[in-house]
Amino acid sequence: MTRSFSDHANAVLAAVSSPGHAAMSEIAASWRRSALHHRIDPAATVARDIVEQNRLADLRALNGFLLSVAGPVLDHLFRAVGRSGCGIVLSDAQGTILDQRIGPSDREVFASSGLVPGANWAEAREGTNGIGTCLYEKKPVIVFRHQHFAARNIGLSCVDAPIYDPLGRLAGAIDVSTCRTDHGPETVEMIAALVADCAHRIERDLFCRHFSSARIIFLSDDPQSGTVLLAADRDDLLIGATHEARRRFNLGADLAAGAQSINHVLGDNSIAGFNDGDRAVLRQALANANGNASKAAALLGIGRATLYRRMARAGLN
Repeated sequence: MTRSFSDHANAVLAAVSSPGHAAMSEIAASWRRSALHHRIDPAATVARDIVEQNRLADLRALNGFLLSVAGPVLDHLFRAVGRSGCGIVLSDAQGTILDQRIGPSDREVFASSGLVPGANWAEAREGTNGIGTCLYEKKPVIVFRHQHFAARNIGLSCVDAPIYDPLGRLAGAIDVSTCRTDHGPETVEMIAALVADCAHRIERDLFCRHFSSARIIFLSDDPQSGTVLLAADRDDLLIGATHEARRRFNLGADLAAGAQSINHVLGDNSIAGFNDGDRAVLRQALANANGNASKAAALLGIGRATLYRRMARAGLN
């Protein structure tokens, strides 16, 4: 049975007036936040907040790194779900849509729903919705049609996941939305898994490109929480960590590059000695010389006898 806009607004206000609902449902908690904290009217029909084209161009330029990395991932995701009437949206950390992938036959209905580049879907603007609530709560969300706060948004079903930048800061959200009514819970759960995976892939690619000159240590990849990556400089001092790595190792948002060794972060407090450093240098030289001691000594700028003495001291007999 289709619920009217006025019926939906009344249902939302009834839930908001009952604090117990907020404790029982994350959606109800967001509704209550939308009404009492953001002070939004669920029946409001005011014009949507859409930035002007020159401002949108500035935002796209500001987020150029994110857009360049996310583009191929958005294409991949659209190929997977686009034919089922889904549109793909990428927003910045403030909820403004920067990019989208929508089939030609769906453009009109998505435009009428406000899912257009430049539209701001922050929870403080639209109340409970996929993009805004995902960004506010900093976690993946699913918002079905009548779970939206604003009555004008109940034609949408949205699946979202947050994206974090290489410094562990919230960078935006990836969203799959549809106006179709035939997507049941099983379909939505499948789409949610795809969205989370794409968000993690974008985050991994952002991190690896940003720290392309560093040594990157891969520790784990969880479908729910994300990838644990650390970046180290040539001296094995920590210079970067993904959002999930910061959470797991309690590194915090104010990670000071070079203040900790990788071994210390991983729980190994041993300190490498000078012989360890010599051993690494000697092994690399020998590898580059294909095991030829004379060539290795020449590469290091030392005599062959000196090479042998240092090899013996480093345990490379």
